[in-house]
Amino acid sequence: MPTPHDTVPVAAIAPLRPLRRRLAAAACAAAAALLLPAADAVAQAWPDKPVTVVVPFAAGGPTDVVARLLAVPMGRSLGQPVIVENAAGAGGTIAANKVARAPATGNTVFLHHMGMATAPALYKKLTFDPLKDFEYIGQVVDVPMTLLGRKDLPAGNLQELLAYIKQNKGKVMLANAGLGAVSHLCGLLFQSSIGEELTTVPYKGTGPAMSDLLGGQVDLLCDQTTQTVPFIKDGRLKVFGVTVPQRLAALPAVPTLDEQGLKGFEVKVWHGLYAPKGTPAEAQKKLNEALRAALQDPVVKQRLAELSSDIPPMSKVTPEGLKTHLESEIAKWGPVIRKAGVYAD
Repeated sequence: MPTPHDTVPVAAIAPLRPLRRRLAAAACAAAAALLLPAADAVAQAWPDKPVTVVVPFAAGGPTDVVARLLAVPMGRSLGQPVIVENAAGAGGTIAANKVARAPATGNTVFLHHMGMATAPALYKKLTFDPLKDFEYIGQVVDVPMTLLGRKDLPAGNLQELLAYIKQNKGKVMLANAGLGAVSHLCGLLFQSSIGEELTTVPYKGTGPAMSDLLGGQVDLLCDQTTQTVPFIKDGRLKVFGVTVPQRLAALPAVPTLDEQGLKGFEVKVWHGLYAPKGTPAEAQKKLNEALRAALQDPVVKQRLAELSSDIPPMSKVTPEGLKTHLESEIAKWGPVIRKAGVYAD
């Protein structure tokens, strides 16, 4: 007769196995359910690594200065370092294409100026679409421009300059910092507005163009206030007007081109912050909040004022504000560039 210590027959154990498997499966499912909230929290804790702002121009330039000025306060808001990466070349299209193809996680964003709006007309073979390949974070900052002349140019105001241009057809030399540069675009709009063609002289950057203007080798140059205000204030160059509708606090005595007769003339080097198409909505929201906070930081506001740069209204520091402005700028610059018949490729 079997005792309590005898082995239980296998046949008696077999029916218990499916039950054990079901109990084990239920336990695993319960454990997984308990872990789900934690997994969701990790997934939503963006950013979990540094954010890179790609700038399409060399370090030290106006756009790079803006990016580095915003990086620290944006990093504070995001809780992660914001790193500036320079990817210069081809009028900003190399960097734009790089960001358009980057993983859409929110960890790579793009700071570009008005070149985002002029690229579709300047390049016949553009490898990205500004309106389809990006998410919009918000407008960033506006930098006015000035129309400058060599110190000894025989004209004291815009009307005298226009008369001088008519009297010297084909002889007045207008410098720019290269094909597609904002100085080139401003020059195109100026020629279109006055109905005259000037002899354009492209340089490899603003530095050489400004050097030759100071030396009297060229007659005119349209450039950003971040570069030109010192030369205007110390009298080394003549100024014929600013390119925005209102006079500048830094140059209160200098009239706008609009008030001198070029109605509707407006060129400002506006900037926008973009992310690759498909970037999660939560990342877009946090990026926009960080941008808005940075633009209201007292140090940032003071520094931008010193650079004669304007922070746009907060209503434009939004995805909708940037998209609307980009669309209007594409419509504005396309006809000007096509009329000039100048392409960058």
